Amino acid sequence: MLINEIASPRLSAALSHLNASSSLLFASASLEQAAGIVGRIFKPCQVDLVDRGARADVRMHHIAMGEISLNRLRYSSRVDIAPAQLKDFFLVQMPLHGHATIISEGQEIISTPQLATVINPEDVTRMRWEPGNDQFLLRISRSLLESTLMGQLGQPLNGPLRFDSAFRWQENPAWCALIGYLMECASQGLDLDKHRLIRQQIEQLVATTLLNSHRHNYQHPGQQKRAAIRPSHVRRVQEYIHAHAHETLSAEMLAEIGGVSLRGLYAGFKNFLGVSPMQYLRDTRMERVRAELLTGEVNNVTGV
Repeated sequence: MLINEIASPRLSAALSHLNASSSLLFASASLEQAAGIVGRIFKPCQVDLVDRGARADVRMHHIAMGEISLNRLRYSSRVDIAPAQLKDFFLVQMPLHGHATIISEGQEIISTPQLATVINPEDVTRMRWEPGNDQFLLRISRSLLESTLMGQLGQPLNGPLRFDSAFRWQENPAWCALIGYLMECASQGLDLDKHRLIRQQIEQLVATTLLNSHRHNYQHPGQQKRAAIRPSHVRRVQEYIHAHAHETLSAEMLAEIGGVSLRGLYAGFKNFLGVSPMQYLRDTRMERVRAELLTGEVNNVTGV
C-alpha cells in the first residue's frame, strides 16, 4: 500500500479509506481531463508532462466536509503544476509516497512524507511532482481559519493570516490525531449536510488544531488577547463557559450570568472577542477535544 511510509500505523489505516471506490472522483489517462476536474475542486491550474511520451495516469479521491475537504491525488508521471492563487482557502499538502518540489513566494521546498507544505491563499506557487507522488490534501476555507483566529485573539486581524510553507506534520501528535479522526469520520459514511452541528464542530476542530500546530504570523506577544480591556460581563461569561463547557448552555442563560441583555452579551463578545458567545463555547469545547486527542490515551475517537 502506498501509505506505508507514514510513521503511524493507526494513521496509515485511517488514510486507507481514501483508497475506497466510494471516494474515487476520477481515474484518467487524459491530463487535460484530470486538470479540469482538479481545477474545479481547487483552482484552475496548468499541468504539463515533463517527460515526452510518458503516460499521464491520474487518480483523485475527494470527500467534502463543509468548509473543509479531504483529497488524495496521485500522478504516475513527472508533472509541472502551475495553479492559480487559491484566494479563498488554504491547502495543506502531505505526501504519502514520493516527493515534490514546491516553489512558493520564492521559497523552494523538497516535500516528502516527513515534510508537508502549506499554500496560503495569496501565494504564487509552482510545483513539480515526481513520478508516483501521492499526496493527501486538506482544503480549509480562509473564512473559517480567519474567524477562528479572531476568536482566539479577541480582535480583528490587521493583515492576512499566513502560515510557514514547510510543515513537519508527522512530528505533531495533535495534527496526526486530527487526520486520523477525520478519516474515521469519513469512513462512517456520515452525511454531514444532514448533521450541521457536527459539521461545524469538525470544521472548528480542524481550524483550531492547525492554528495551534503550525507556525503563522500571529504567533507573537503583540497579538495576544486584550484581556485587560474586556468588560466585566464578558470576562464573567468566559469564566463560566470554561468551568461549565461540558454542560448544556444557552445564550439566554449566559446573558443572565453576565447580568446583561442578550443583545448586550452578543455585542460584547463580538466587539472584544470577535465571535458570538455560542461560537466561543464551541471553540472551547473543540480545544478540549484537541487536548484529549493530544494525550494519546483516547480509545474511541468518535466518542470524544
